[in-house]
Amino acid sequence: MGSAEKNLVELGLTALHGADARITGLSVDSRLTKPGHLFAAMPGTKVHGAEFIPFALRMGAVAVLTDREGAEIAREALTGSKAALVVVEDPRQALAYASALWFGRQPETMVAVTGTNGKTSVASFTRQIWQLLDIEAANIGTTGVEGAYAAPSAHTTPEPITLHRLLSDMAGAGVTHAAMEASSHGLAQRRLDGVRLAAAAFTNFTQDHLDYHRTFDEYFDAKALLFTRVLPEDGIAVINLDDPRGAELSRLALARGQKLIGIGHGAECDLRLRNQRFDATGQDLRFDWEGETHMVRLPLIGGFQAMNVMTAAALVIACGAHAEEVFRVLPRLETVRGRMQLAATRDNGAAVFVDYAHTPDAVETALKALRPHVMGRIVAIVGAGGDRDATKRPLMGRAAAEFADVVFVTDDNPRTEDPATIRAAVMEGTRAVDGTKAIEVGDRAEAILRGVDALQPGDALLIAGKGHETGQIVGTDVYPFDDAEQASVAVAALDGKI
Repeated sequence: MGSAEKNLVELGLTALHGADARITGLSVDSRLTKPGHLFAAMPGTKVHGAEFIPFALRMGAVAVLTDREGAEIAREALTGSKAALVVVEDPRQALAYASALWFGRQPETMVAVTGTNGKTSVASFTRQIWQLLDIEAANIGTTGVEGAYAAPSAHTTPEPITLHRLLSDMAGAGVTHAAMEASSHGLAQRRLDGVRLAAAAFTNFTQDHLDYHRTFDEYFDAKALLFTRVLPEDGIAVINLDDPRGAELSRLALARGQKLIGIGHGAECDLRLRNQRFDATGQDLRFDWEGETHMVRLPLIGGFQAMNVMTAAALVIACGAHAEEVFRVLPRLETVRGRMQLAATRDNGAAVFVDYAHTPDAVETALKALRPHVMGRIVAIVGAGGDRDATKRPLMGRAAAEFADVVFVTDDNPRTEDPATIRAAVMEGTRAVDGTKAIEVGDRAEAILRGVDALQPGDALLIAGKGHETGQIVGTDVYPFDDAEQASVAVAALDGKI
């Protein structure tokens, strides 16, 4: 944890008005502000945090960090206050660095991974490799904090105070290595600023989060910040050169002086994937590293997992591990929860997989990756989230229809939207593919039951969209719902086990 007290100067801040206050803690939520705190009033998408400065002062805040707009909003409250006022052009960046200075400790070796898909798997595989090499490691992201230190997490990339408190606690618990996911939101909002990275990775770039980022280019620019701002100049960039934006990102990294490890299938790649062979329980990889060819068995379903594993291996090598030792432990990697996870198997041998695929590209990638492992048909269950980018809904339906043999369209997390309207948009996409067998089933549990019931010997079912999630958001309520658990129950019921 951070020290009991620091003054503003020790946190890299200078008061515009008021004394150089002694700070006892940091807060961005006025309801959590305590006497002696520095309250950070951030600009928001709906309301400026400065609206809550009067309440934070009543709660005992002795300093306020905000921008010029925030200072103007709360001018009346601040005028009559003895609290120190820190006004900066970029309060998010100032808070991130202040949080790093306040909490102080971080795991000695930190890496981060960004990209539309694969972040959770890469972070988990990186942590698993380190642990298999007898290193105290953890990963931070969508599935929480896992490994040698475990904790829940509300965001893929936690806000700075939470993140740096977490990193300090992890270091205090003996964690020396950590891998974290870097979301576009987190990068745009400077949540990773102040994290001392040794290496960073880029997986891919496809459509997502256009409800937050106005354009593709803005979305890409946010991803690129991991290399152009957060990763230091002496850091190592691991970049997927198969992706169309990989070359552009490589140029940005090299321009900053960062070393590059390119991964992919091309001759220009440092870690080059030569070939893959698939069967019902996994895959064999043939790849090159520094002029030598290697063969490795992975107990993982889905061709895309090879690139996730290669990315993780490259990150671990970038941080100083011997390549031969890294490659030796790859056959012991385990599937990440909710990522091409084998949830259940019917008595007739048909398998049920759960995956977090919630973008058109992710649905296509998951289904195409599953195909070589399946002798029979692929049945897919797909939906789309409410209050999110609506343009991807028909694209998700189309992707499912193009690459699965039977499609059930159901509810994902409808949130505050009409579920039927969301399903209609997904169904519209399925109709763009000739000969599609698409069935609309609003209730997700029923859709899973019907999907499992449709399975014949040699078939496989992919339940896409929610992955590791254990709740379904309807309106503003969260109801218990776990796709893997529902799949197990459906299989047990249909096979007469319950």
